[in-house]
Amino acid sequence: MKAIGYHSTGSVDVLQDIELPKPAPGPHDLLVEIRAISVNPVDAKIRAGGGPGSQGGTAKIPGWDAAGVVVAVGTEVKLFTPGDEVYYAGALNRSGCDCEFHLVDERLVGRKPTNIDFANAAALPLTTITAWEMLFDRLKISIGKPAGAGSILIIGGAGGVGSIATQLARRLTGLTVIATASRPETQSWCRDMGAHHVIDHRQPIAAQVKAIIPGGVDYVLALTRTESHFDQIIEAFAPQGALALIESPATLLDINKLKPKSISLHWEFMFTRSLFQTADMGEQGKILNKVASLVDAGVIRSTMNVNLGSINSANIKRAHVMAESGTAIGKVVLAGF
Repeated sequence: MKAIGYHSTGSVDVLQDIELPKPAPGPHDLLVEIRAISVNPVDAKIRAGGGPGSQGGTAKIPGWDAAGVVVAVGTEVKLFTPGDEVYYAGALNRSGCDCEFHLVDERLVGRKPTNIDFANAAALPLTTITAWEMLFDRLKISIGKPAGAGSILIIGGAGGVGSIATQLARRLTGLTVIATASRPETQSWCRDMGAHHVIDHRQPIAAQVKAIIPGGVDYVLALTRTESHFDQIIEAFAPQGALALIESPATLLDINKLKPKSISLHWEFMFTRSLFQTADMGEQGKILNKVASLVDAGVIRSTMNVNLGSINSANIKRAHVMAESGTAIGKVVLAGF
């Protein structure tokens, strides 16, 4: 089968088109024929040496966002049958999905939304699970629209996670949603995603937030460059707020600064459940099924913004460069071999 991989970590130039044997499913696996993939910053970080990667011998295959069709199932599979259209992010400690046929544990898989194509579906899984877990598992925000629900600040609203987090917060909760973006095109994108207000993170954040909500925000999703914004985030908070992070800040954060306002800190890493085979690992498949229903109902839209065309090393290199730039809007997708 065709695949895109590398034998040693490094720049995008290590990525190459390779041929591998078609894999066979284990007891709980689906064998999925890949129709579309999306590239995330984690792909570029691992390829560059920031995570598990092969240093020789068997090629490392990146990719943790896919949509495709089930072609075979393992002996213990109960949720899917061949012919099912699916989408998923997969597991970091298994081979990635930048290949024609891919193995994934059925518990991590959702049924693809029926009213969008494979490319639009592939844009959703990793960032959607991340955003959902941040909002509803880590911060314990309630789904529903009660009066006085509070407010949330999303740092980096035009990125992949920010784009879907904005939609989930706006459509499923009663929170006032403030997103940050610094360019006219990213500000417009955030409004399209549903943000009530958009502020510029290149300017002091706290003053802009308090011009909207004088008492400060109740929740913050810190999605990018947290170390640069940390003091402003704290100032922008209401007392007893909750802060959620997805990145590893470039410099250590002084968490003692959170104490005066009793701000709680929550980490989100969407691969935790699969890495540790947690008892609730199947929640990720359930999340994707819930979101598929929301997409089909027109409540949530795909965050695909760029389709680079066929799945090959040249186009995946382009996607990695875009992911590393930190300026991409929404999600970058490739479709078809």
